[in-house]
Amino acid sequence: MAEITQSDGAWFFDGDAIRIVPGRDKSVHPARQALGELTVPLEALAGLAHEPGRKSGRLRLKLREGADPLIQVTGGKLPDAADPYQLTVEAERAGVAEYMAEEVRQALLLDQVPSGPCDRYLLPGPYVPLSATAGDATVAFDGERVRLEWNWKTEESKKSGGTRTIRLADLEAVEWQPAVGLENGYLRFRTARAAPAAPKYDPHAVVLYGFKKDPLMALIAAAVTARLPHPGAPVAPSAGPADPTPALTTDTYTRQSGQSILNGQDAAGDSGGGDADHDALLRRLRELGDLHKSGVLTEEEFTAAKHAVLRRF
Repeated sequence: MAEITQSDGAWFFDGDAIRIVPGRDKSVHPARQALGELTVPLEALAGLAHEPGRKSGRLRLKLREGADPLIQVTGGKLPDAADPYQLTVEAERAGVAEYMAEEVRQALLLDQVPSGPCDRYLLPGPYVPLSATAGDATVAFDGERVRLEWNWKTEESKKSGGTRTIRLADLEAVEWQPAVGLENGYLRFRTARAAPAAPKYDPHAVVLYGFKKDPLMALIAAAVTARLPHPGAPVAPSAGPADPTPALTTDTYTRQSGQSILNGQDAAGDSGGGDADHDALLRRLRELGDLHKSGVLTEEEFTAAKHAVLRRF
């Protein structure tokens, strides 16, 4: 077990995961306090580095791409104070920080954790229900719906539409952009039905003015993102051309046989249908035999179906 406790918080590593507990000091960013305790599994880690400094250093946790919905939606743009994957380390505790970093590196090597991107989220994202107030709105998310309530700073045309509720099923993506310099930031919930407008006028967006509580909106963004399809998830292969002689199962045979078998046809088509692949026909005979043995076909049905297949050789 490797552990380090600072006023910023405490980190614990047991070989399988890093547990991150935020500090309770007033200097700890409200976003980290709202996010609460995190457990980061080893398979989500790409590394841990100690960055020493003259007065204080920093432990910085690096996660694999796509492992965490919070990093996914913020794109590394969270301010350092709000980043839960950083820990300020006092100079006299540098040795402990180096030891923890080395322990994590050794564990990653021994477990052969891949360094490539993930195709699913390995962290669950912030717990819901969750709400935050920043910029020109209060946003709440209960796991199924996003609710935006406007305040006195909201542009009148946007406010006139009243409180906005967006179903998770209607969302395509979430965008979070912090304020930079004189440029306002925003939190936007993108849907297929509405084309995005400037955040000031967009009823699906919250304007962020660059205040301390803006990263709280990133937690909302992460909670929603965690419940949307992962961008790296494998795409299901499209169906290829249909097999002209599909194998029969009990259900499909029962649906297709009926009168066609007793009328001298097999499940693939008419009895006089021309040349057929002998391997496929032999497979049909074996399947008919299995159906007969299992009691799905009577003796008479089995005989009629077998003759229908034999006529196609």
